[in-house]
Amino acid sequence: MSDLTCGIDIGGTKIAGAVVDEDGTIVAHERVESPATDTDAIVTAITGLVGSLGAQHPVTRVGIGAAGYIDAGRAVVMFAPNIAWRDEDLRDVVEKRVELPVVVENDANAAAWGEFAFGAGKDVDDMLMVTVGTGVGGGLVLGGHLYRGGFGAAGEIGHLRVVPEGRLCGCGNLGCLEQYASGSALVKRTRELADRPEAAALLDRVGGDLTRVDGPLVTRAARDGDPFAVDRLAEVGRWLGEALASLAAVLDPSVTVVGGGVSEAGDLLLEPAREAFARELTGRGHRPAMEIRRATLGNDAGVVGAGDLARR
Repeated sequence: MSDLTCGIDIGGTKIAGAVVDEDGTIVAHERVESPATDTDAIVTAITGLVGSLGAQHPVTRVGIGAAGYIDAGRAVVMFAPNIAWRDEDLRDVVEKRVELPVVVENDANAAAWGEFAFGAGKDVDDMLMVTVGTGVGGGLVLGGHLYRGGFGAAGEIGHLRVVPEGRLCGCGNLGCLEQYASGSALVKRTRELADRPEAAALLDRVGGDLTRVDGPLVTRAARDGDPFAVDRLAEVGRWLGEALASLAAVLDPSVTVVGGGVSEAGDLLLEPAREAFARELTGRGHRPAMEIRRATLGNDAGVVGAGDLARR
């Protein structure tokens, strides 16, 4: 029988769980709402998912992808910008409840490993993963190995400062990339500029109610050819591309894979990112250029990656 593991992906609005086999195939899948402000309820939701999935299939271990800084031992959530976890030994708490070995990994690292092992990066040895969702996450695979850094906190590209004294970020710093190139930034910027004449058609879609403006709405409008919506996605793409040029100067990956909810916009996001990257890359025209690809596993990358990392 295939070695089955349980992958858990803790998101801002949902917690997804899946039984994953050795080929990265999802055998069973469930999701529940995420009580993001109640850490005890999050743990209860995780253990409930593991129990439910484990009752269906004989899982041998559990991998958890959580947003935040995870220690080098893949056990403790040292700091989570958008969840009230501070030095939380998540592995120990969950292991005691589910009575299975548990590995805790940064959620973007888990997604990166899923795409590297089974998705858009499976043909390369060096890959950067960027998740553009509510926030901006990152994961790095070097020489076929997930790179976690000296303390387990590598890859947090969303908290790269791109604007000195810029917008306040949930991490406490100012001017982080997450405040300019995320789904939250897309929505905030769209609402900020909604009084412009060119935003009229988009506002008509929500009856003038700005609280109904969200990322999927902007993407749908852009796909329908709304110039204002196209510009908002392009703005996010440009921020992303410029940041990738800086990262390429340091990391030099073969490929960057872009995932997360905003990546559903496809080339409306990626083409502006590619153009900005090509314009800002150091040594452009005299070096091989990194390829920017869209992720292929979609929302499943996190659970697939977490499940596979648990067995490794």
